[in-house]
This record gives sequence, structure tokens and C-alpha cells, in this order.
Amino acid sequence: MGGSKSKRTTRLSSNIGLGGVLREQRARLYIIRRCVVMLLCWHE
Repeated sequence: MGGSKSKRTTRLSSNIGLGGVLREQRARLYIIRRCVVMLLCWHE
């Protein structure tokens, strides 16, 4: 019984970890995009 419970918790934590990584990547891409747009506007 204990083994199955620990497996479930690890699965949940891994899913949360993956979600956090995806969120970080999305935020980074958004920041990079905004920086590029600002740089392009400044060049003009």
C-alpha cells in the first residue's frame, strides 16, 4: 500500500515540475521577444 502511495506522489510532483519548466520557457521567450521588439524600434 505504501509503495503505490509514494509512486502517486512522485507522479504528481513530476507533472508539477514539467509544468513549471514549460511556464519558465514561455516567460523567457516572451521577455526575449519584447527585448527584440524594443531593440528593433530603437534602431529605427
